[in-house]
Amino acid sequence: MPAAPQSAAGRRGAQATARSAALDVLTRVEEQGAYSNLLLGQTLQKSGLARPDAALATELVYGTIQRLNTIDYFLAKFVKGGLGKLEPWVRNLLRLSYYQLAYLERVPDHAVVNEAVNLAKRRGHAGIAGMVNGTLRSVIRERASLAVPDGLPPAEALALRESHPAWLVRRWIDRFGLAAAERICAANNAAPHVSVRANALRGSREELLRELQQQGVDAAPSALAPQGLVLRGAGSVASLPQFAAGKLSIQDESSMLVAELLDPRPGMTVLDCCAAPGGKTTHIAEKMRDDGVVWASDVHEHKQKLIGDQAARLGLRCIRALTADARELAGRFPPASFDRILLDAPCTGFGVIRRKPDLKWAKEPGDIAAINAIQRDILERVHGLLKPGGILVYSTCTIEREENEDTVGRFLSEHPEFSLDTDIDVILPDDLRPFTGMLTILPYQFGSDGFFIARMRKN
Repeated sequence: MPAAPQSAAGRRGAQATARSAALDVLTRVEEQGAYSNLLLGQTLQKSGLARPDAALATELVYGTIQRLNTIDYFLAKFVKGGLGKLEPWVRNLLRLSYYQLAYLERVPDHAVVNEAVNLAKRRGHAGIAGMVNGTLRSVIRERASLAVPDGLPPAEALALRESHPAWLVRRWIDRFGLAAAERICAANNAAPHVSVRANALRGSREELLRELQQQGVDAAPSALAPQGLVLRGAGSVASLPQFAAGKLSIQDESSMLVAELLDPRPGMTVLDCCAAPGGKTTHIAEKMRDDGVVWASDVHEHKQKLIGDQAARLGLRCIRALTADARELAGRFPPASFDRILLDAPCTGFGVIRRKPDLKWAKEPGDIAAINAIQRDILERVHGLLKPGGILVYSTCTIEREENEDTVGRFLSEHPEFSLDTDIDVILPDDLRPFTGMLTILPYQFGSDGFFIARMRKN
């Protein structure tokens, strides 16, 4: 079937719909390797869709990507010759339509089919529209019989039920056991909640909570992070007056624990090695009460502005942003320059799949070893910048042992002047105690991101 170069709005210049916007995003993600979250934001901004339609487009994009291998497994039964023979836009039209039929009970079947056929007509021709119509009607007729077959090995069955790569599921079963792996996968497919961090320099968490509740925002204290609040149904957090006033920052609860365990104090000199977009950097500065210096380094020059914009909005003056590869920082600063160092290392990101579902399909087993080599290299090069008695925190947003416990264990064995430090002020939830100097947060434990944090002291 020939590809149609037009956008999903079609040759006739039809106004964008939720499904046409979702189709554009899904097709470009597949063809160009674009990040779905960035591309979706750009597409919605240009589309002019009303808020309910924008919400549906968002659901279709993330839901289809989340359930991709399950959708393809069942769709393949209805497409002669398999999905691979279809043009990308046709394949993704069938995928997002199947997602609605299988996972969205509130959308009528006839609406799904009619909209898919109309999109096929606008982008292609009558033959494609007929194929789409026939395929989706066959899915509806046989939907009740579509099930993961019995007798599959546990990893393959779980990978199909919860739509994850089988190789990744096998790793999690080996490490955490089948029951925990099932909970991790299910949590990855749940909608992420919204959490914010109160800026202690502009009011307490309790004061912010009262303000938000008085405005009708459903807000509650985080059970995980001392400065965190969980918001439900708040809409765009960036449109809240408290955001513009610098009273809060959008940040995941797990991520908030990093600065808590780093425990920076007023007057200190702190290095944040991989700082963009600046959430942990600004949290560090807030805990220091904007007294001291926080050097925020990132390898990408265009991200320096993100850090500066956040600092300005929050009224923080102690942050110094610089563009540098973390592996070159030892050439920028004298040895033993810092009281605290945070290395929030580049990682596979398998703890944030619920926010970035593309990750589970984009990564391959070899990526873990490749990224781990970078992590070890950075850690090896920056540790000498810490003063004796100082604290180094190593963190990632992944749950892979090689990137986390194994990396820290190897570093400690090679550098006896460092040791795990358990002397912390922050009160951790029962599930994370006793604190041994390292902690792993799994995605299902608190509804937050999967995270790893290690606290080390230089003797």
